[in-house]
Amino acid sequence: MLENPITPDRIRNIAIIAHVDHGKTTLVDEMLKQAGSFRDNQVVAERAMDSMDQERERGITIKAKNTSVHWNDNIINIVDTPGHADFGGEVERVMKMVDGVMLVVDAYEGPQAQTRFVLKKALEQGLTPIVFVNKIDRPNAEPLEMHDKVLELFLELEATEEQFEAPFLYGSAKNGYAMKHPDEKSEDMIQLFQTIMDEIPAPDVDPDGEFKMLVSNIDWSDYVGRIAIGKILSGSVKLGDTVWRLLKDEKPQRAKISKIFEYSALATSEVSEAIAGNIVGLAGFEDVDISETIAGTAESEPLPFVDIDPPTVMMSFAVNDGPFAGLEGDRVTSREIRDRLIREGRTNVSIKVEETDSAGEFKVSARGAMQVAVVVEQMRREGYEVLVSRPTVIKKEIDGKWHEPFETLYLEVPEEAVGGCMQSLANRKGQTEAMSAKNGRTTLEVTIPTRGLIGFEFELLNLTSGEGIMSHLFKEYRPDTGDIRTRHTGTLVSMEKGEAMTYSLTAIETRGKLFVGPGDKVYEGMIIGENPRTDDLPVNPTKAKHVTNHRASGSDKTTALTPPLKFSLERAIEYIAPDELVEATPQNIRLRKRILDSNARKRAGKKISEN
Repeated sequence: MLENPITPDRIRNIAIIAHVDHGKTTLVDEMLKQAGSFRDNQVVAERAMDSMDQERERGITIKAKNTSVHWNDNIINIVDTPGHADFGGEVERVMKMVDGVMLVVDAYEGPQAQTRFVLKKALEQGLTPIVFVNKIDRPNAEPLEMHDKVLELFLELEATEEQFEAPFLYGSAKNGYAMKHPDEKSEDMIQLFQTIMDEIPAPDVDPDGEFKMLVSNIDWSDYVGRIAIGKILSGSVKLGDTVWRLLKDEKPQRAKISKIFEYSALATSEVSEAIAGNIVGLAGFEDVDISETIAGTAESEPLPFVDIDPPTVMMSFAVNDGPFAGLEGDRVTSREIRDRLIREGRTNVSIKVEETDSAGEFKVSARGAMQVAVVVEQMRREGYEVLVSRPTVIKKEIDGKWHEPFETLYLEVPEEAVGGCMQSLANRKGQTEAMSAKNGRTTLEVTIPTRGLIGFEFELLNLTSGEGIMSHLFKEYRPDTGDIRTRHTGTLVSMEKGEAMTYSLTAIETRGKLFVGPGDKVYEGMIIGENPRTDDLPVNPTKAKHVTNHRASGSDKTTALTPPLKFSLERAIEYIAPDELVEATPQNIRLRKRILDSNARKRAGKKISEN
């Protein structure tokens, strides 16, 4: 702990930003270790800041989290930020809590598309950057070339003169060293800590003013309820103090501080007082939301909050009404799903939840399909069952004409895959704005309707054998570009409920790709495969071989079926057509028709074609 009482001039607040896999979370782990945040005998999980199961599995950061390093009687608050553009809302609000950013760049790969997204947000907020060129011990690492590349990126993103003069450090997060020049020798991170203290400004706060804090994040505790997290901009706050929530267009609401949390290493510690400049958590509110101001008096002026890119896609969530509803999950009612989505909307600023006219159906708007897939995956793990629709874009009427959202797409692909990628993008109404090739890889900048991006990530993996990298930024609303078809196949739809049999699947397999295997439970209206033609084909996967005097029912056990295609949740959501849904339960991801009964489906199809 700190020996002397802390003052704002000994606090530094920084965000760490980087492309996926460039070592950001490893660097934070190492800084905590070298600052003595862990006991010698303490077992620390690798990637300690990625605490969500999905973050560890996907290898990406989803939620912005904060910790602090106590070094030489100073506090360095570090906020870990997501690199994926779908989680932009997390990034944008983090920028309100910090005074500087540390950009982590791989010494071999250099700044990537996703780095651009977060860095742009940081530079726009006028934050002071520090650059850490990581993995300089990698084979073929080119740390000095990366120095030039980062400066080029700063120029492109219109950095100020001061930002362009950012200090550079070189090192290896994995092996725990940092230095000011790649040719120097170092065995620790001291130069990194010192540079943060020297170069990042202390928080610009008023220690003697009245208490004010902007809520930039929300946490939840079963014991104290909602916890408002943010940087104290003036004054201080003590346990038991009366404070006011300043609300837009509403009367200020009174609250009493019941707990104050500081973030240190990987834990939170309770304190009795918090001072200006520090990032803390406050409890004692029945209700509190991101972007609100908490102040010492009801007459205070609310603090401005950063604008967040608008949600561009919308999906519907509905109660599972399939034949297997309630068999795998224990949270299946409309009320449980509604409460869970509203809770998500409160802690995730870039997700909006609305009720619809249909009972048990809710609209969820977000920045991208992946963001919603993360929510659905989390719900599955918590025991929910839910039906999810394909993403549709949110259109706007401007001057009597419908406009749709467009994105700037940044792509980096192997040279030999450029033709296929450009063809695919043209089919999705994408227009190439810039293109450059280097070291066998080509970088493309494309303006594309958000609709055209749905399902493209999966296609990119196929076109580039997994080597393509993409990132996208919301650009603007433009006039609707007309029809975009991203799926050119139909489906094989089950006519019966029961268990899929090898005998019938062997015959069905000649018609297309299978999504189910022998023994899987199926029902009428469930999609069990892909038809290469554009129409839907009804099939019966439950038919068993009849036993006769000449043959036994088990004689076809040796038939070798191709293993069925299993969908990840994101892939399933992007694959389905508008008249289809994904059924997500704790144990299964099934694809199905919206209308399960084949006769009712035909009647609905006729109505649409008549209109």
